[in-house]
Amino acid sequence: MEDVGAAAVVLPSLFEENIVHDSHEVDYFLSHGTYSYAEALTFFPEPNQLATPEQYLEHLRRAKEALTIPLIASLNGVSNGGWTDYASLIEEAGADALELNLYFIPTDPGLPSLAIEDEFVDVLRAVKRRLGIPVAVKLSPYFTNLTGLARRLDEADADGLVLFNRFQQPDVDLERLEIVPSPTLSPPGDGEALRLPLCWIGILNGRVRASLAASGGIHSASDVLKLLLVGADVTMLLSELLLNGIDQLQLIRNDLATWLVEHEYTSIKQLQGTLSRRFVTFPSAFERAHYVRAVSSDVQLHEP
Repeated sequence: MEDVGAAAVVLPSLFEENIVHDSHEVDYFLSHGTYSYAEALTFFPEPNQLATPEQYLEHLRRAKEALTIPLIASLNGVSNGGWTDYASLIEEAGADALELNLYFIPTDPGLPSLAIEDEFVDVLRAVKRRLGIPVAVKLSPYFTNLTGLARRLDEADADGLVLFNRFQQPDVDLERLEIVPSPTLSPPGDGEALRLPLCWIGILNGRVRASLAASGGIHSASDVLKLLLVGADVTMLLSELLLNGIDQLQLIRNDLATWLVEHEYTSIKQLQGTLSRRFVTFPSAFERAHYVRAVSSDVQLHEP
């Protein structure tokens, strides 16, 4: 990936379950269902089939020695427990930054929304106290007021926000009558996956200090350009590289450079954020206005 022009590489996540399994009991939040957070281990191999913390740190060290571009480690969890101790070990192993991959689907009807947000902010603060490297928080879009949570994380000194985590939903095996893993990639042309970060980055641009990274549904230079125009600082690819090979990254970079030249831009900075919420006439109507226009267009399209 470095050879074909990647600006940075994010490693797969080290899961909280792997860390706390032998030394800590998973706390309240993780006791409410194994299907409650992104990349849940019940959708993937059992914990003993995944990398141990020691293996993860060794892989991180070796990768750092092999690369000159920034290497970003990832911790996947939600509780403010002993797993945060590994943040320091990840920094010592050479990570240039850390992504906190936080995702929680509440199943307890008595759990207030504010308690979930408080837990996320507490985890960020606990990790930030231990580290000298940048820390980004990867979120899902499923919050009552995502803008408010983003502001709280920004005030807790998040260096970046990654939007969004892809929730791997389970399926049902009708022969075995059991819940089974059903991991999915975002296919090219997956408008919903791309439009979620496009919408929210456009809304958050200029309202938080943290950098904004787009994740999900990015397969082409056109996708990258759309996200840059609404204010993304970073665009992240995974599915496209898994589906079509790492060399696709070079093709996307070439197409991006060609578009910039054809449209007489001399740098990304010239276009970045020019279509965000900050630059519309009525910022408060950013999302509502687009919704009304989309629905109206759809009705007209289906008229006889």
